[in-house]
Order: sequence, then C-alpha cells, then structure tokens
Amino acid sequence: MLNTIKPYFSFSVALLVATILVIVDFYFTDIAIFWIAVLWIVLFSTILVMLGQLIHAEKEIQNYATQLTSNKERLTNEIKHRLWAEKTTAETKAKSQIIDENIPVLLAYFNTEQRCRYHNRIFRRWFGLKPDQIDGSLLQEFANKEFSSSIQNHIEDILAGKTIHEERVMKSAKGFPYIFTEQYVPHQDNKGKIIGFYTLHTPCAQDNKRFTSRNDQKAKPALEIDSMSTTKKSTKDHSQTGITADRIAQAIKGGEFNLYCQRILALDPNSLLPDHYEILIRMAEEENNLMPPGSFLPLVDQFGMMPELDRWVVSHIIKCLTTFLNGSRSVFCLNVAKDTLCDKTFISFVQDRLQKSKIPAHLLCFEIEELDAESHLIETIFFSNKIRELGCLVTLCSFGQNTASLNLLKKLRIDYLKIDGGIICNMLNNDEDHMRVEGINQIARKLNIKTIAELVENDETAVKLREIGINFAQGFGIARPCPLDNLDTLSKKAENPE
Repeated sequence: MLNTIKPYFSFSVALLVATILVIVDFYFTDIAIFWIAVLWIVLFSTILVMLGQLIHAEKEIQNYATQLTSNKERLTNEIKHRLWAEKTTAETKAKSQIIDENIPVLLAYFNTEQRCRYHNRIFRRWFGLKPDQIDGSLLQEFANKEFSSSIQNHIEDILAGKTIHEERVMKSAKGFPYIFTEQYVPHQDNKGKIIGFYTLHTPCAQDNKRFTSRNDQKAKPALEIDSMSTTKKSTKDHSQTGITADRIAQAIKGGEFNLYCQRILALDPNSLLPDHYEILIRMAEEENNLMPPGSFLPLVDQFGMMPELDRWVVSHIIKCLTTFLNGSRSVFCLNVAKDTLCDKTFISFVQDRLQKSKIPAHLLCFEIEELDAESHLIETIFFSNKIRELGCLVTLCSFGQNTASLNLLKKLRIDYLKIDGGIICNMLNNDEDHMRVEGINQIARKLNIKTIAELVENDETAVKLREIGINFAQGFGIARPCPLDNLDTLSKKAENPE
C-alpha cells in the first residue's frame, strides 16, 4: 500500500510547493529570499524523486512485459507439449487396445502383493470375468487353483528377479484343455528393485489341433480364445502379424528360420535305444519377439506353403547330419503337414537327399498328426508305406483322444505312437486317463510299436509312465527345447555327466 501512495505523495508535494512559490511571487514579495530558496530546493528535490519513481516504474513495466512474454512462450510450449502428449497418449491407447483385444496371449501384470494391476481382454475372457472383478484383486481371489498354483510355486524365484518359462496344459471355462507356454517376467524399477511381474500364457499354435476330436472339429475352434479376440482375415494379408505370403516365400527361400530340438527320453535307463529329438522351427520374427512362438505355422498352412517349408527342414537336418552332427546315432523327428502328405513329389525329394548325403535313413522319423491321418487316410497310408521303404521311421502323433484312433492302427504302418498330451497331463488325477494310457500301451506292444508320452511336466508323471511300460517321454519335465546348433555339446554333456 505504501508503494502505491508514494507517487501521489511526491506529486502532491511538488504541486503544493509550486503553488506556494507562485502565490509568494505575486502577493508576498517581502518574504525573505531564504524561504524562497528553501521552497525551490523542496520543489527541485520533489521533481528528482518523481523522476526516480518514473524511471523505476518504467523498469518495472519492462520487467513485467518481459515476464509476460516469457509466460506467453511458456504457455505456448506447454500447449504444444499437451497436444503432443494427448496425441501420444491416443496412439499408445490405440496400440494398447490392439494388444488388449487382438493378441492371442493371456497377459496380466501383478504387483509384489500379487494384486492384478493390468489384464488384457483374452485374460479376462479365459476366466469369464469382467474388468472390475479382476482390477486390484489378489490372484487367489479370482483365479482358479490350476492357474495360480504355478505362480505360487515360483513366486520366490520371480520376486528374486528370475524369469520363469514353463509349458503346461490348462482347461478353459468350458473344460477344453490347451497347451500353453507360460512366462513370468519380473519388473524392476530404476534402482533394480522388483516391484511386480508380468504373466504371459501363449497358446502353442502348432499344437492347436491336438485336443480337438474329430467329432468336435466343426463345433469347436482350434483354440477357443482365438474366437474371443479375432475375426477371420484374408489369407493374403494378416495385418495383425504383418506376415504375408510373399514374406513366407522370402523366408523359405532365404532360410530365415532357426531349428530347435527337444529331447525325447527313453524311460528305461537300461535301454539301448538311441536318443530321439523332435525338431521345432521358429521364424526370424519370432526370434525378435515380433510374434508369439509357433504362431507363423498356421499362416504357412493357410498360404499352402507347408510342403516347401517341410522340404527346407529336411534339407537343413540332413545338412546338419553331414556336418557338426556327423556320426550321430540320434533319431530326429520331423513334423509333416497334411499338404505335404498329399504332395506326391515329397517322398522322391527325401529319397534324393538321402542318396546324395549317404546318411542312414533311419535317423529321420516323420511325425503325422492323427487328425491329418484321419482326414487324408489314403494319402497317409501311401506316405507311411513309401517313406518306410526308404528306411525312415514314422510316428502317429496326438493319439488316443477318440475311439476312432484304434482303427488307424489297423491301416497304418508306423514305428512310434505318441500319446496325446491332454491324456498324459491328467493321468495322475484322472483314473480314466490312466487306464487309457495303459490300454494304448498294451495295444502298441502287441503291434510292436514303441510309445512316446508327450507333455510330461514332472518327475511323478515320468515315474508312473515308466511303471506302465511307456518307452519314451517328452516335455518340459524332461528337457526344454534348445537350438539345434547346441545339440552336439549337450549330447556330450549327457553322455559324460560330471
């Protein structure tokens, strides 16, 4: 308030003194010169004060103008940043929505208290719950025991910063079993402290048909969660994955694949049977985490390019057997697609490669899915007969889900019978599945066919299978898939354990 009065006070004093001087000059000429001088000094001083105040006021006005300009520029920048942030948020939201609604992976995030802080649409639909029934809830409050048990078994390792990879079978709300690759990924803050973890359950796309019986094939989709999140796309363009027919053809031509192998263990420790390995294939986009493992195979199948891909796998395996795996006694099991079964030139292709490489034909075993064999029975019979004449072996996979399976054994010449993983996973808790495994083993023994149990997840299952008399076991409980290039080193370690 004082600063506001000062300018007016100086002006009033100057005006008053000037008025007195005028009056004195005209009416009081006899006043002493001394007092007139005093009045002039006061007037002059007051004018100087007023000039100082004017200069100070001008500086303040300039400062205010500078601040106003600065604030205006800051406000303009803030508006630009806000618009950019809104645009970025909208784009991020759109991308998140694509992940939430379209990616066929059960994705969720939990804090260290195991409260769910994020979940995508597939995750919600798997449990049949609404978002508000999951948001902020503890894992055990909404998840069934089957889902939460694996997390509870590994929670200490997860919170210690270890990433967990497992393979397991889970049943949907409708009771259908599916194979999942599950991953638990710890989340660290800037200081390296674990503040939560992600759970990812990826359906094994190449095993989609394993749990679908022939009677259910038309009624039930290959993977139930796919029907929740996606609509059918043109086989010429798959925008969700970015994989097109041209891209597949380019990858096959350029060999842009990596082969993995998973050991198939002989359960009898005294057995003289050689090591067996199933060959798995991954595309470059999978290696770079641009698409879920195995998810490109259905696209190759839809594009009608499986025969070309199967030829590439055969050529690559034979090349490995003539180089770093030279002298190996191991049997390598290669999956054969239904289109390859119908390709009459494929057998001659295999024969030509075997003759040129001079490798023993019995090192190659071709795996045929039971559903493919049923739907293309004549072609399968022809394929199995001819490929065995070359000296190669044949496996019938995913066997035992329906009674029609037994009829195939009467018509096909095979060497191995791979029992369906859905039966194996449930055999310890389901007497019917246990009896089914025993029955399949008895039939296989009578036909002199060796048996393989797939998706063996633990030692208890392996022990029970050994008691029943199953010849081989395969699954994460036996061995995890590893790059084929590492097989020679792993085989030497297995032969010479420390």
